[in-house]
Amino acid sequence: MIDLPGLYEQTVACKKCDFEEKDCLHMQWILKQIQETHAKQLCHEFKDMKKKQREKISEANNDLNKENDDLEKKTTKLSKYVADAATGLCRKMLRYREYNTQEQSQQKPNNGNDESKDADISDILLWAIFANRKDIAEICWLRGDNHLLTGLVCSAILRKLSKKANNVKEQVLSSDLEEHSKMFERRCIGMMDSMYEEDSKHAINLMDDEAVVWGIYSSPLTFAYENFMYDIVAHTSSQKLMNKQWYNNLAPDLKPFLKSAFKKPKRFLTAPLTKYVFNYMMFFSMLVMYSAFVLTSISTKYYVLNIGRLFEYFFYFWSAGDFIEELISCFGYLEARGRSHRGYYSRMKRYLYDFWNVVDLLSYALLIAALSVRHFHPSERFTVARRMFSLSLLVMYLRFLEVFLIHRKLGPTLIMIKEMLKDLFRFLFIAVFVVLGVGMYYHANLWPDHQTIWSGDWTNWRIWTIIYYPYWQLYGELNLESLDGSDQSDCTNQTSIWESDTSIERCPREDWTVPAVAAIYLLFSNLLLVNLVIAMFSYTFERVQENSEKLWRFERYTVINDYDWRIPSPINILFLPYRFLCCPAREECCLQQCKRKALKHFISVSDMFDTFVFQTISKSIIFVSLR
Repeated sequence: MIDLPGLYEQTVACKKCDFEEKDCLHMQWILKQIQETHAKQLCHEFKDMKKKQREKISEANNDLNKENDDLEKKTTKLSKYVADAATGLCRKMLRYREYNTQEQSQQKPNNGNDESKDADISDILLWAIFANRKDIAEICWLRGDNHLLTGLVCSAILRKLSKKANNVKEQVLSSDLEEHSKMFERRCIGMMDSMYEEDSKHAINLMDDEAVVWGIYSSPLTFAYENFMYDIVAHTSSQKLMNKQWYNNLAPDLKPFLKSAFKKPKRFLTAPLTKYVFNYMMFFSMLVMYSAFVLTSISTKYYVLNIGRLFEYFFYFWSAGDFIEELISCFGYLEARGRSHRGYYSRMKRYLYDFWNVVDLLSYALLIAALSVRHFHPSERFTVARRMFSLSLLVMYLRFLEVFLIHRKLGPTLIMIKEMLKDLFRFLFIAVFVVLGVGMYYHANLWPDHQTIWSGDWTNWRIWTIIYYPYWQLYGELNLESLDGSDQSDCTNQTSIWESDTSIERCPREDWTVPAVAAIYLLFSNLLLVNLVIAMFSYTFERVQENSEKLWRFERYTVINDYDWRIPSPINILFLPYRFLCCPAREECCLQQCKRKALKHFISVSDMFDTFVFQTISKSIIFVSLR
């Protein structure tokens, strides 16, 4: 029996640091930030038990053998306890739910010695990951099972530990953990290359082969996608599997694929490609009708027209169905979970991480706001409602750009635009303080002692005047006649008038320092800030262009994975009763139980033999190629 608690106590736990009172910056403290309970179990339960046992043994010298037997039994029990804490900490780091292995253990024959040996190797491997012992981790990984998925999990754990170490300013440890993570990822890529050369068919199927590693149930491709492993997702084996899913095992060419609509209509209709094309055809028709509605029928006077009602009701019907699909994708209800076994919080966080999903939710938030304003706060001209509907329509048109994400040429361009938006927001964060500072100087000297900063309607607040001049100067609109105080038209110098009516503009005073500050500001903004953002765009363009194929393939898998379960709107509304009553994600569903029973008898002897041969070949490849 391996003394697993002793390993953690000797390597991960800090002997010179007090866990309860002081915080050190070593691995124990980093693990504590992730999950204090599991970290305490790993690092201190063993030490406390040893101390108590030594005290008991010293008190009972007459029965040392019995005490030693008790100590050995409790140590064995504690080893299991520590191993469970380590796997729990692993799942906590990667945000996976514990997979219930009871059903799986009932299906498999019980090989006690082999399972115990595999469990010991797996526990030592996880210890080597936490202790950052590279050589031992490699040896245990080679001797274990499920090499590909295990290697990916190890890489993901080390990357998380590296980020945690960097957060506590342990740069040396962070760099070492990051390098260890990349080593495991390179090993997995090398393994995939070798297996694809040996047997491409089984290498492709292996990417979709589900397994359990430390309570994490997933397939290599799904796990790599969920943990942003771009090289794994962009690998040839992964792309071949994506093509099979995209065309639903039909011919991966346009003409043969269209011909299969008559030969294999069920496969054709359920293919993600078919659903993708149909969804955006309906989306485009909805945009046409929504545009006609916004342009002609917002007001009550024209709302009674039948054509306006038809356009409006179709848009609402389509939006309801599409919004349901977005909610399913966001919260993981029904069959949207797919192959993922993460919790709802992790799924929602991953959903909101996607730029296009945020645009989707923004469009519906604006639509709901527009409907609320139109029906609950009506006005004579529906001005506010029209603005809200128009803004919602604008975002809908931006949403439609997502259709080009699957295109090999236009897809990387959209990715560049998305990445450049991040640079633009960083630039605006800097520019907003510069604009506010310069605007304050302008206003304080052109309109001194202005007492009605926040008076009147919000559209007449002086904050807009403060921002107005320096902001438009970024684009070359100088407004020098206003800054030098020479423009006295459409304004008044009488204090009682502009104080009582904020819509009347106050005349500016002449101040020679304002044009001087404006000259310095224009020099700084136009020559420095604008060129800075151009340089940032250039760097982002080069970075994305260098990895364009990899990033595009990753985004492509996002689309394929989404449309693998998605039903285009508004057809999905017809299938909602079935999806709620017999949800494929529900384990207790009678239909799913029947499917699982059928799958047990579906695997033939030849498939089992091929799998055995392929696993033997892959293990030999690992030992030969990675050494």
